[in-house]
Amino acid sequence: MGLPIVDLLVFTLYLLAILFFGISFYFKKNRTTKDYMTGGQRIPSWAIGMSIFATFVSSISFLALPGKAYLSNWNSFVFSLSIPIAAFFAVKFFVPLYRKINSQSAYYYLEERFGSWARNYASICYLLTQLARMGTILYLLALPANALLGWDINTIIIGTGVFVIIYAAMGGIEAVIWTDAIQGIVLISGALACLIIIIISVPNGAEQIIQISQENNKFSLGSLDLNFKESTFWVILIYGIFINLQNFGIDQNYVQRYMSAKTEKEAKKSTWFGSLLYIPVSLLFFMIGTALYAYYKINPELLPETLMDIAEADKIFPYFIVSELPKGVTGLLIASIFAAGMSTISTSINSSSTVILTDFFKRKNKFFSSKAEFRILAISGIVMGSISIIVSLAMTSVKSALDTWWALSSVFSGGVLGLFLLGFVSNKIKQTEAAIAVILGILVVGWMSLTPLLITSGKWLAFKNPLHTNLTIVIGTMVIFLSGFLLNILLRKNKRLI
Repeated sequence: MGLPIVDLLVFTLYLLAILFFGISFYFKKNRTTKDYMTGGQRIPSWAIGMSIFATFVSSISFLALPGKAYLSNWNSFVFSLSIPIAAFFAVKFFVPLYRKINSQSAYYYLEERFGSWARNYASICYLLTQLARMGTILYLLALPANALLGWDINTIIIGTGVFVIIYAAMGGIEAVIWTDAIQGIVLISGALACLIIIIISVPNGAEQIIQISQENNKFSLGSLDLNFKESTFWVILIYGIFINLQNFGIDQNYVQRYMSAKTEKEAKKSTWFGSLLYIPVSLLFFMIGTALYAYYKINPELLPETLMDIAEADKIFPYFIVSELPKGVTGLLIASIFAAGMSTISTSINSSSTVILTDFFKRKNKFFSSKAEFRILAISGIVMGSISIIVSLAMTSVKSALDTWWALSSVFSGGVLGLFLLGFVSNKIKQTEAAIAVILGILVVGWMSLTPLLITSGKWLAFKNPLHTNLTIVIGTMVIFLSGFLLNILLRKNKRLI
């Protein structure tokens, strides 16, 4: 399918503008590595808030959420409803903590509490999570471009990855936050435009969409049964609370934004703004997916046979953008999708390179020159971005990008949140107790993650994890947290007996 000149112009100009805007920060005079990692703590709260929002959104939301709503229902929206709970704890506890210790690394605190092994463990888990996240997003970005241009998906993944690596590795957190703010506005505008066009395209508008959706149970938030084997309301809510506590509490992406604000009050304000904005915007994406279901239910002849397979749900929205939208609007929507994806990838590249510098290199040698630090940051960003391209190429064979991302993030979290909470809640927990608790947590996470893949039949079925994949982070966190406390109690009792 050829690209109309208007859409090509809109899309190309947008990408070039973002690229040059991001690179422009590289040429600022008297720029330090602190500027690269925290923006010199001079960025306004609204821009940081938009950046937090953009970090939440990504193309995972822009494409996978409509795909999920089209395929099933609004069960995944429960994840959004968990965000205010996590945001409350962030504002109450996490933001003051990180502003107090004043470190660019989210994992410096763990070293202070439990030693260098804890910081290394958390940093490695974080880097693995970011590779999975960037890989998923690059894949989702390639879908609309493939439908629009007809180019090979692998070629698009590689080209997009290189593009984002250039401006993210050079610009630093200040470039990331300001481009996030711009791209967040483009993203919301594009999504709203798309929903309005879908509603107008249905003969009886919103009324008919609602009717068809209700008849097919599209607005359901999931079963309220206490069934932890399937994706029920409670499974997604519990998963959302834990994964968002991890995001706000120990994710370098968020911690760097806390540190980029001028004051603690500004950091709190930006946290509330960014997190609460995501709720109505994610609702917008679910509405798009549901509206698309109704649209193609009325007009089945408009949907090609290749997209009628449920495995192709993530490609429905890109197809609609390419085939049904007016000229110019298509270019805006494609730009919006790339805006969402590039925001998150650039954020992950910047935060990952910061973790590599602060948690690995600077701990061994605190006296790097500014030039050497910039070199490490740039090379680290390039390496992480390159590996994420490889991960993305592997993603082309998955059924649901959202389910795959949620499963990987749950596994790679490694129960780090449990370790953090163990240190934060009690000063009595010692290194040894925490280390044993982490080992137990890793074993549980390994069992929950691997047995569904390795045990499919035979006498070992009784040892297979019976719980939903998303609960891996929940159980792993709780095992580390509770076993740490129990070990501490047992060891104290033994000392008294001796």
